[in-house]
Amino acid sequence: MLVPFPFSDLSTSKVRPAVALSATSHGEDLIFAFISSNVTRAEQFDIKIKTSDKNFVRTGLRGDSVIRISKLATLDRKIILGELGVLGAEHLKQIKMCLKKIFAV
Repeated sequence: MLVPFPFSDLSTSKVRPAVALSATSHGEDLIFAFISSNVTRAEQFDIKIKTSDKNFVRTGLRGDSVIRISKLATLDRKIILGELGVLGAEHLKQIKMCLKKIFAV
């Protein structure tokens, strides 16, 4: 998805790719993790998406990226600007594992 993702201090937002993490399509709000092309600044809960990945073309991303699981936001589905692509099963599995770790569940 492409969404205006808010800065953590809520001063502004930046349009960026994001992964919808909500398991349900009910309601107006969805939980997103943002995707960054800044792969040099690795954080503990980042999930790497590489152009060499088997299903990279399906992601709709332009280059190597990271899903920043530690950067979540709940956003109204009305502000979604578009869809980029889909993640493969391996990335979805990694997201699930990281969410369990970050929330200690």
